[in-house]
Amino acid sequence: MTFISWNVNGLRAACGKGFSEVFAMFDADFFCLQETKMQAGQLDLAFPGYQSYWSYAEKKGYSGTAIYTKHTPLSVTYGLPQDIIESFSNKDWLDMTTEGRVITLEYDTFYVVTVYTPNSQDGLKRLDQRMIWDDAFRQYMQRLDQKKSVFICGDMNVAHQEIDLKNPKTNRKNAGFTDEERAKFTELLNAGFTDTFRHFYPDAENIYSWWSYRFHAREKNTGWRIDYWLCSNRATPHLEAAKIHTDIMGSDHCPVEVTVKL
Repeated sequence: MTFISWNVNGLRAACGKGFSEVFAMFDADFFCLQETKMQAGQLDLAFPGYQSYWSYAEKKGYSGTAIYTKHTPLSVTYGLPQDIIESFSNKDWLDMTTEGRVITLEYDTFYVVTVYTPNSQDGLKRLDQRMIWDDAFRQYMQRLDQKKSVFICGDMNVAHQEIDLKNPKTNRKNAGFTDEERAKFTELLNAGFTDTFRHFYPDAENIYSWWSYRFHAREKNTGWRIDYWLCSNRATPHLEAAKIHTDIMGSDHCPVEVTVKL
């Protein structure tokens, strides 16, 4: 099975930059999207042989996720479980739960989850809320993992290690590379999950999945690896390959892939 994840930074814009051709080229079992920036009914984009599932933000032109799949799920869940949301007394983060950030598909032996993790934003003004989000999301993944293996993908808005971005020293206090965000990602992995790219390439450098549109960053490969496929640790024997498709344009992110024998 082929699993693809791509932050398209606006699906309508991506459709004008060859999205359909990229989709057809991969012929993936699961094609997960983040930052679709759409509302229901704004785009009729169907592909033969695929079902699609969409989660929209209440705010127009913002966030949003989707999954195209060849395989009919047993169930589809949008967002985080209500009991987990309610378990946090700090309600300042609740706007993050109305931004179309999570879709979960359930199958006989595994789950597929796509997530668009909230950005801590300039000046880290959303960092505290992001910390709560990370805790809530980790609890949800652990809950799923107790039942069956989980494959998690998405723009997780954190470069985990120094080799995951071009300029770690100058970004230590910037959104996506704070000590706090990196520690939360470590907690997620320690809760029973594997970074599939690092599973195959533990020391690979200069391979990124996002580049700023400014300062010719992509041309210079001044990037960050913030897009992931994670899996339950017990699923790692089923992994066959992981790839980051740095040559594919159409967004400021590129697609990331994992192939799995299930």
